[in-house]
Amino acid sequence: MKILIATDMEGITGVTTWDQVTPGHVEYARFRRLMTQDVNAAIRGALDSGAEEILVADGHWNGSNILIEELDPRAKLNTGSPSPFSMMQGIDEMVDGVFFVGYHARNGSPNAVLDHTWSSRTVANVWLNDILTGEYGLNAALAGHFGAPVLMATGDQTACSQIEELVGEVETAVVKQATGRFAAECLPPAVTQSMIAEAAARAVNRLLDGNVPDPFILDVPVRVSVEFFTSDMADRASKMPFTQRHGTRVSFTAEEMAAAYTGFRCMVMLASSG
Repeated sequence: MKILIATDMEGITGVTTWDQVTPGHVEYARFRRLMTQDVNAAIRGALDSGAEEILVADGHWNGSNILIEELDPRAKLNTGSPSPFSMMQGIDEMVDGVFFVGYHARNGSPNAVLDHTWSSRTVANVWLNDILTGEYGLNAALAGHFGAPVLMATGDQTACSQIEELVGEVETAVVKQATGRFAAECLPPAVTQSMIAEAAARAVNRLLDGNVPDPFILDVPVRVSVEFFTSDMADRASKMPFTQRHGTRVSFTAEEMAAAYTGFRCMVMLASSG
């Protein structure tokens, strides 16, 4: 059994501010370690319950956050940027299931720590086939394209709820109760790491029993619509061929989800380049 652990940082234990997840800030080093520990807990739980191979995708910022010297040596780490599948690097037809560790809610969500969608400076909203979603939806749909279900999620209560609403009843570890964008009731690492390991173990056991949600597979072709924060961002994004623009919303259609994922990333990079 092969598990891909797709990670982000805003939903990691104790995180409530941008300072804690921004390279160069004094707080960042401390929360890199906490991120690594949350990931290790998921690895431990998965392997203890029968997973045979673990890939980790470092999906925050430039993909260089997890401390490889402190990572469980039984896992492999996809790090650096850009990589072909970004937050989901390592996904392919051989992956049996995906964990989302350290995830956050989509932009505009109440009671959600550091809510945003892919880029807090660029992207206001994303729709996949008219489904409003966050980056968790983009990543779940890419996993579904390769036949892999989402099995587990960790983050605040709103992130976990949004993921379950989209893909079905997955195992969750709610590591903090968000009370605002920059505030939460947080559990200590000793508590959350046990929660994460236990959720990972349950997820693998359910996969072995055939009791997990179906892969999240979108109808094709896939229609991707992105609302940008400003018109100049939409100006730049619409330079991508075969897009249609309506105000600050730019859309395109792809034949399948892997191409849709790549096209979305291209639009965001263009929009962010000014």
